[in-house]
Amino acid sequence: MKTLTFDDLLPLEEFATRRREFFEAHGRYLDRYRRVRIGSALTLVFENRQTLWFRLQDVLRVARLSEPAQVQPELDLYNRLLPRRNRLQAALLLKVDETRMQEELSAWQDLRGDDLILHLGDSRYPANLLTCRPEDRCIGTAHWVQFVLDERGRQLLGDYDSPAHFSVRRGSYQNDSATLSDEMRQSLLDDLQMSDRDE
Repeated sequence: MKTLTFDDLLPLEEFATRRREFFEAHGRYLDRYRRVRIGSALTLVFENRQTLWFRLQDVLRVARLSEPAQVQPELDLYNRLLPRRNRLQAALLLKVDETRMQEELSAWQDLRGDDLILHLGDSRYPANLLTCRPEDRCIGTAHWVQFVLDERGRQLLGDYDSPAHFSVRRGSYQNDSATLSDEMRQSLLDDLQMSDRDE
């Protein structure tokens, strides 16, 4: 997927002035094409160039970074989060009661890739947990996951007559997402196709 560059970014003042507009458009885009809820406590937000552009712009706004030498390390970091060949990349967000955060997070401490599955037709694709070290897990409620798709998986993702959804099976948390919409599936396929072209 084409990396973000300094030329893709808006000046801080322009972004700040239009942030509400961008924020609302970003939320609509996530809900329609990128966000998958699995039960009441777990959400996947699939990242691509568009979602990461908004994240990066907002970080630069908050930190007031505008000089190229200051912005480049942030660009490098966010570009590493872009999906790679045959991979769908997502933020995994856990919803917890902050008054019981330690207790609720402990139930997710040893989450494994095969607890979180992408179902495409009769095929299963377990998550690859990128934040799986103890020091990653202790930081809280956001983690990074990938789903690696082989050729059959890509074909099934594009076959809208074949069902697709996510599931989590973790102790007492046994939940399935809604069936993925055709629009969301096409958006994820676009990630894979753009990654192919840019490799």
